[in-house]
Amino acid sequence: WPPLLQLQTDQENQSTTILESQSQHPKNELAACDLSQGKWVFDNVTRPLYKEQECTFLTAQVTCIRNGREDTLYQNWRWQPNHCSLPTFEARKLLEKLRGKKMLFVGDSVNRNQWESLICLLQTTVQPGKATWKMGAPLSVYFVQEYNATVEFYWAPFLVESNSDDPRNHSISQRIINPHSISKHGIHWKDADFLVFNSYIWWMNGRNIKVLRSGSPEYDEIERPIAYERVLTTWANWLKHNINHSRTSAFFITMSPVHQQSSNWNKPEGAACASETDPISNTSTPLDMGTDRRLLKITKNVIKTTGVAVGLVDITTLSEYRKDGHTSVYTIRQGKLLTPEQKADPATYADCLHWCLPGVPDTWNELLYAHIISSSSSS
Repeated sequence: WPPLLQLQTDQENQSTTILESQSQHPKNELAACDLSQGKWVFDNVTRPLYKEQECTFLTAQVTCIRNGREDTLYQNWRWQPNHCSLPTFEARKLLEKLRGKKMLFVGDSVNRNQWESLICLLQTTVQPGKATWKMGAPLSVYFVQEYNATVEFYWAPFLVESNSDDPRNHSISQRIINPHSISKHGIHWKDADFLVFNSYIWWMNGRNIKVLRSGSPEYDEIERPIAYERVLTTWANWLKHNINHSRTSAFFITMSPVHQQSSNWNKPEGAACASETDPISNTSTPLDMGTDRRLLKITKNVIKTTGVAVGLVDITTLSEYRKDGHTSVYTIRQGKLLTPEQKADPATYADCLHWCLPGVPDTWNELLYAHIISSSSSS
């Protein structure tokens, strides 16, 4: 892994570097490139891709500047893959692909975080008053009138049915899943033209997961990887038999890391991700953020063995470097902004799971965009 590079302040060098990094690549070259391997480059010319205050659809959970965060450098980092460059995100081009269609994000609040990011990216080219936005439960909808296009989010943190499926009342300590029951959720996914799934953080409460026995109200406690494989197999088989893959493209977003232990980046005296203003710069040794990478291996194996057509969007390692990008104490808790007393206790109250916007999820959507334009037709 090469070290993080900061662009030179010399304007000529800076402009040259940015132009080179954003050059377009042929589709076959992009498809052959590992977008997950690279470095974060400081870029205050082309980043951020939008301004927080200009994206009126953002929720208070992710508007860190509005919520009191004073540093803004977390908005100025661009992901640079090692052997190619990400194509420039063109909102109008994506909206043309979405014309008369529906993109649906399915998963947990981190997936909702990415959904909000994509709305902001698209909004940069939508005329004021020409789009509507409605937060609902379990479905939230963004609609662009000019393109008759919808970008939606559906709450299903385990993908299959669970006792945590109520978006407004899911703080349940004893989480129980039904690993073979997905049709109740899936009925809402069938008519989507683009499906974007994730499922990770809700699996991380403990080593074991409570799993209902088939046809019984009783459950067994099963090790996380075993339960995850059962669920992903159910999900993949559902996709295989219920989606018209000549029309619908499906993607799976890999694990978004948590930066709860500052000792993981050699700062044992730190308070989780609070007060972090730069990415991790030491890339000479592999990171260990506590991410359960066994689940990524399982996801890859399930996709391969079932033969389902799903594009894997690997955001994990690039996100692990971004300890600076979380909402930390500049967010809401139980629907309310943190109080000054709570902000003063980041060890207890800092949110090191969700991400400020603009920020890291914008890069996830740049990767998703690259997958879409490299795998779809040019029409």
